[in-house]
Amino acid sequence: MVNRASSVLITGANRGVGLELTRQYVAAGWRVHACCRNPTGAELLRDVLLGHDGVIHPLDVSDHQSIHDLKDALEEEPLDVLINNAGIFGGDHQSFGDMDYAAWAETLETNTFGPYRLIEALLDNVEAGRSAKVINISSGMGSITNYVRGGDYIYRTSKTALTMVTLNLAYDLKDRGIIFAAFHPGWVQTDMGGAAADLTAQESAAALKSSIDGLTSDRNGAYLNYDGATIPW
Repeated sequence: MVNRASSVLITGANRGVGLELTRQYVAAGWRVHACCRNPTGAELLRDVLLGHDGVIHPLDVSDHQSIHDLKDALEEEPLDVLINNAGIFGGDHQSFGDMDYAAWAETLETNTFGPYRLIEALLDNVEAGRSAKVINISSGMGSITNYVRGGDYIYRTSKTALTMVTLNLAYDLKDRGIIFAAFHPGWVQTDMGGAAADLTAQESAAALKSSIDGLTSDRNGAYLNYDGATIPW
């Protein structure tokens, strides 16, 4: 058997937590498939991958053809970890009486439908991987138990739905030997999180990678904080 480097596919890899996850994985010697919508403009991502075992793929998770093209590019290459990180917030108009329905539909396409479609397309690749893990980057704002304030209907519902998709997949595909988990990355200093957030992208990504590395089958379907602690639904 030919030895190969562990491999990971990361969506939304050109900025924020996705970029830092890419940095963490290449530094650990992994082969990284880094996906973003516009590779030609992803200068920081190219710099991170320079001199490492990494490939940049064009991917719009809301587009069926884009996902199909990625599947064709990967062929039968095994993926040890698939990280669905790409996501959007949904804009400024997502409160009662001030709702942007087009933005709501777009956000569900990106945050919920997109990860599901990608998992469908790449499930055989993940199943062929050694560790066979699918990680959906959800949000603590999707927790119903921890709900403390109103608003943000669009983002909240897209992430609550993504967490339920994760649990469904864990049940439906439990015989495939794949571990599914939804992670809250923390409140992170990114374009979405803002400068006042608690964590840097590097801190979040480092903790996420450590938690993903340690993920075992007894936590299949779990909803977890970036540090591995369980988040109540």
